[in-house]
Amino acid sequence: MRRVLLLLLVILAPIAVFAAMVMADRWFGQPGRGFDYVVSIDLAPNSGGGLPKIEGPMDSSRPLVVIDAGHGGKDPGAGAGTLKEKELTLALARALRDELLKQGGVRVALTRSDDTYLLLGERPDVARRLGADLFISIHADSTEADSGALGATVYTLSAKGSNEAAERMAARENAADEINGIKIRNQSDDVNAILVDLSQRDTQARSEQFAGLLLREARGLMPFKEASPQSAAFAVLKSPDVPSVLFETGYINNENDVARLVSPAGRKTFAETLASAIKVFFARTAAVRA
Repeated sequence: MRRVLLLLLVILAPIAVFAAMVMADRWFGQPGRGFDYVVSIDLAPNSGGGLPKIEGPMDSSRPLVVIDAGHGGKDPGAGAGTLKEKELTLALARALRDELLKQGGVRVALTRSDDTYLLLGERPDVARRLGADLFISIHADSTEADSGALGATVYTLSAKGSNEAAERMAARENAADEINGIKIRNQSDDVNAILVDLSQRDTQARSEQFAGLLLREARGLMPFKEASPQSAAFAVLKSPDVPSVLFETGYINNENDVARLVSPAGRKTFAETLASAIKVFFARTAAVRA
């Protein structure tokens, strides 16, 4: 029995001493220790997750255009000289915003208003979260030297990209509460897939309609490399419920295109042409809904 007690004493004594030290530290230690301490850490501001400012009429019933200036920040885009695509696209996006605000009737937001880096997926997500009625991503193409490539091109989402986007959206259980006003949360995967696919088809049709209007309004005012809308699986176009186009405004390594896009007259033509197409697009959309 005595050996057992000695053995317990050897085992429990260090534990008791440690517990006493902890309690003494909590009761008699310096302020900020024990039970009443708070650790404060200064964190860097979160640069992502916020939504851009919406400008224009203070009327949520007015259509909203989200303009995306391609590239930005650590991603300069095309351009081997001093002019980088990210700078050109931002200047064009601002010109279009200013023209739309001047004409009135629509609300406008820019995915970026400065030299900010955005992931490709964040750009259409901004449009969706804001409830945009139209998304326009502005870029400037580049090609091999001495190719002679000149002019703009309008892109919509390809069928392959559309299918991929529909599958991805349907698989994301809580990607959104609704698409085009239809609740998808808590639906089965099969039902979600059908709803997203139907929504994407309607969105694709409206995207192609706007692309056609843009080409029509720009005829004779801006040079185009392709006379009809093109399609490709661009990540920024993969929104299931926001009509979206990607506008390659010209070739940044073509002197004639660059001269047109950096000149005040060229930017004015660019902004007025797109604003005219946007106005017609929303007029037609309103007529259909009526």
